[in-house]
Amino acid sequence: MTFTLIFIAALLLSVGMRHWLAMRQIRHVALHRASVPNEFASRVSLADHQKAADYTIAKLRFGLLENAFGAFVLIGFTLLGGLEWLNQTLLSMLGSGIAQQMLLLVSLALISGILDLPFTWKKQFGIEAAFGFNRMTPRLFWLDTIKGIALAAVLGLPLLWLVLELMATSGSYWWLWTWIVWTLFNALLLWLFPTVIAPLFNKFKALEDGPLKTQIEQLLKRCDFASQGLFVMDGSKRSAHGNAYFTGIGKAKRIVFFDTLIEKLEPLEVEAVLAHELGHFKRQHIRKRLLVSFALSFVMLAILGWVSTQPWFYFGLGVTPDLTGYNGGLALALFMLVAPVFGFFFTPLGSLASRKHEYEADHFA
Repeated sequence: MTFTLIFIAALLLSVGMRHWLAMRQIRHVALHRASVPNEFASRVSLADHQKAADYTIAKLRFGLLENAFGAFVLIGFTLLGGLEWLNQTLLSMLGSGIAQQMLLLVSLALISGILDLPFTWKKQFGIEAAFGFNRMTPRLFWLDTIKGIALAAVLGLPLLWLVLELMATSGSYWWLWTWIVWTLFNALLLWLFPTVIAPLFNKFKALEDGPLKTQIEQLLKRCDFASQGLFVMDGSKRSAHGNAYFTGIGKAKRIVFFDTLIEKLEPLEVEAVLAHELGHFKRQHIRKRLLVSFALSFVMLAILGWVSTQPWFYFGLGVTPDLTGYNGGLALALFMLVAPVFGFFFTPLGSLASRKHEYEADHFA
């Protein structure tokens, strides 16, 4: 009962704070909508400034709805018995064991994905389309969804089986072995993403010879940055937004530009965008973020290793564990559901680090 009250208090506080922060930002943007800041008045028209303000407000207001809906879904899965019903139903069908626990987690992921689909659709074909940013067709939307599910199955199911097997057979320090597996898995994804995963969703071509390529190569030389190649991605088939990013690890690093970025910006402006990204690299931000990510996963898995053995963790969240049997999947499902509630209160630390990194990258550029 005590943990139930702690969970409810944390959920209400996190939802309330998200709502307050969003409303505060909405008021701030609306207050400054009528005029372009002096620093940008010579380069940004009032119409473009107001469009950006309206777009920001629309996304924030929609986020309020997502925030509230997510809280109701979480309550439904936990205190109202949704996860308990799903677990007991699968137990009656399959009995206790890894197969049942895997199906529990897969079912939870599918249900969550289905519940999230209307919001994803609305953001893409509602908000993005209303402001002229959407270029995705419904066919491409569903194709991306199917590819994402297939990729999650191919990569995720073997990982999930291995984690559940470790939870069942590796004793009280299963979480440490799981952390090692998780770290290696993420390193594998970093290696596979540029050449295997990303091409499943987008087409990439080498940046053509010309003034832009010459400027970029000179910038890379000045920054002593070794790249395996400069590529242009067909981001325009999904969105009018532009971007650029690094991908890959070690000597296999690639630089990728959205075609929309090259279409909209002058070569010097594209160079400035890349210089900012190079700033992240030269200031070791990417490496630091990876190390922090691995450290956080270590801490989170250690906490999961502890709470998974505590009856109050299950009963306090509305589920009944098999106190003499195997609860690996149930513990993992509960932890994935409730961890974001408590993790929200640590987001200011991440925001501070991110803000510092962005300023450092700007200064480098």
